[in-house]
Amino acid sequence: SGELDALTTQVEANNTVIGSAITLLQGLKAALDAAGTDPVKLKALSDSLASKDQELADAVAANTPAAP
Repeated sequence: SGELDALTTQVEANNTVIGSAITLLQGLKAALDAAGTDPVKLKALSDSLASKDQELADAVAANTPAAP
């Protein structure tokens, strides 16, 4: 049915976003560990995270179903 297909597609999209968020968080921990206390490395990491903020917000918004 069309409704089941739409729901299946939405679940797959949500799983993709969740998987991406998990990967991002794991990468963030590794990047923080690698940066240590080096201010240059920490600034580069901060700048990188800032550039991804809107991308993440857009992905979550795009994959969040509207209230019925």
